[in-house]
Amino acid sequence: MTRNLRRRVLFASALSATGLAGLSLFTGNTQAEVLPGTQLKIALVLKATTDPFTVSMLDAARNYQQHFASQFSLTTRITTKQTDTATQIRMVDEMIKAKMNAIVIAPTDSKALIPVIARGIKAGIIMIAIDSPLDAAAQDAAGISVPFVGPNNRKGARQVGDYLAARLKPGDQVGIIEGNSASGNAQERTAGSRDAMEAVNVQVVAVASGNWDYGKGRDAAAKMLADHPKVRALLCGNDNMAMGAVDAIRDAGKGGSVYVTGYNAIDAIKPLLADGSVLATMNQFPDRQAVFGIDVALKAVTEQRKQQELSKVIETPLQLVTGAKR
Repeated sequence: MTRNLRRRVLFASALSATGLAGLSLFTGNTQAEVLPGTQLKIALVLKATTDPFTVSMLDAARNYQQHFASQFSLTTRITTKQTDTATQIRMVDEMIKAKMNAIVIAPTDSKALIPVIARGIKAGIIMIAIDSPLDAAAQDAAGISVPFVGPNNRKGARQVGDYLAARLKPGDQVGIIEGNSASGNAQERTAGSRDAMEAVNVQVVAVASGNWDYGKGRDAAAKMLADHPKVRALLCGNDNMAMGAVDAIRDAGKGGSVYVTGYNAIDAIKPLLADGSVLATMNQFPDRQAVFGIDVALKAVTEQRKQQELSKVIETPLQLVTGAKR
């Protein structure tokens, strides 16, 4: 292990002490290495400048790079919307042309990004996915393998759903407001919510996309409440949509009678957890997720490993966050 890599291990260990205990990213023996003094070029491609989750990732990544500025440069690109896949594809193409050593991406679409990511791999660039995994079947069809550094979204949504389920009874009706339906993490969270409801014989009577957005989440919730007046809970794929659902419930005059759950544990959801408007959410540590995604990329480049040699999944922790009892 090189001195520089050892320093990053120590930095990652410090993060572990603050909530990532048990996560080991640095395993195996160091192979042939990049020449000493070489500054690596890493790109971080994110989605939605308006999303606090993305901002947390970005801030942590920049802070990390400042600690190790002599080892790598960090170029960041962020779309303005969660669903702007065309722009994200252009951003990745731009980073390929800039001859980055590695590109770490939070994909807007689990399938549509596959061709440009495959081009990056063909160009010899290490590609890492964070936040949302790329579609496994699409990867197989393209003949590529892209590691996912992040949490198990299905397991996380199942935990939130299980916490809600303790307050429901068999036969109750619930709705699911999911994110961008083309995104792997949205699909996994919806699946986890279904798992939890099916385990207690609660009916999922509606699933609609809120595209990760407050306003669209509010609209989806309002329609569900109108179409299914007996709905007892709305399980939301992120906190932005959960906040929209809370307002839709209030507008419908059903405050206190419909449970709401979220996902991501952003700061803006904390008052709603405190007053009981939101029952629970899930912290998936976006700041540390970005740091570990970058470090997996750095380690792969430093060891001169091939893309297909990298682990397919490096799972990061989750933590259920609950609010006032109702």
